Amino acid sequence: MPSPKIQFMMDYVTSVNVDCIMKDQGLSADEAMKVFYNSEVFNRLCDVETGLYRESGGYVYDLYKIEREHGRLVQLEQ
Repeated sequence: MPSPKIQFMMDYVTSVNVDCIMKDQGLSADEAMKVFYNSEVFNRLCDVETGLYRESGGYVYDLYKIEREHGRLVQLEQ
């Protein structure tokens, strides 16, 4: 179980992503939560070991969009 501070950070990043999904995909809050909660990005966000909870909501949303576009989370070549 993450500390209250880490849980707060995870919840905040989650709320930013759910809001972005609602706006970009025109989904209701419930639908957007379901989509995000079922993503690989959300699983990694909830894993304290990854440290993803320390990143901005926008960065995590970019990862979510990559996962959505490719069907899984991939590292893009730059």
